[in-house]
Parts: sequence; structure tokens; C-alpha cells
Amino acid sequence: PDRYLGLPSFIRRNKRKVFKFVKDRIWKRINSWSSKTISKAGKEILVKSILQVLPTYTMSIFHLPHSVTDSLEKMLNTFRWSSNASNKKGINWLNWNNFSSPHKDGRLSFKNLDTFNMALLSKQVWCVLTNPDALVSHLLKAKYFTDKSILEANLGHN
Repeated sequence: PDRYLGLPSFIRRNKRKVFKFVKDRIWKRINSWSSKTISKAGKEILVKSILQVLPTYTMSIFHLPHSVTDSLEKMLNTFRWSSNASNKKGINWLNWNNFSSPHKDGRLSFKNLDTFNMALLSKQVWCVLTNPDALVSHLLKAKYFTDKSILEANLGHN
């Protein structure tokens, strides 16, 4: 039907399964570090510089469901507090919301993945608004909002 806007059926059914590859990629990277002894400061650097960067491309194109970003944040928090990556033992002394507070509050300033996802998608909207003659702007306009601006477009089911 028209309401699905030509999206493949596997995206319409279960978005957690579709974006499982993001979680698997991060899990693979964490497991590659499991045999190494890494300090808490080293884990902080690995989380900020590598693990939070891995889903950036996917997040700049798709709105990830909260369940996916929540499971990614739990995985990063577990890695941060565990004694080694394959061992899930360890107490999470702080939840992820405390980690994602800004530096000015004296926190570690990890990214909140939901907010970061929305920022990346907002950047795409900004590019469409500021570059209406770009090819991607024409494609998106023809496909999703033919008679309106992108800000007035209706939210679809997907």
C-alpha cells in the first residue's frame, strides 16, 4: 500500500531485527577487547572514541527505536563497569543518564544515543531546507512530501 512508501517488508515488520547488526558490531568490538586488561579511563576513551561512533552512519539515516538505543547504552554501561567484556559481572555504579550529563556538571559526558540520533536526523532536515536544489532534496521531496515543505510533511507509519 501507499502508506508504506515503498519500504521493504523486512523494515516494516520488526525494526529491532533490522538494526540488530549495529548491536552485533558493537558486541564484536567489545569481545575483541575482552582478553585485554583495560583501566576505567581506558574504557572511557574506548567508549567515547570507538563504540559510540560505530552506529553514527546508521543513525544519520534512520530513526532507531528506543529499545535499540536503550540496549546499546546498557551494553556500553556494562562494558564500562565490568572487569572484562565477556564477564557480565560487575556493579553498574551509575546509570547511563548520569554518564550522559555534560562536563560542566562534573560528569563524563557520554552521548545519549536517542538525542544524538535526533540531532543527526535534524542535520539531514537542515541540509534539505538549506540546499533545496541538491539531488537528495529533490529525491526526498518527490518521494515523501510532494506538495508541502519537509516541516509540514505528515509522519508516516514507518
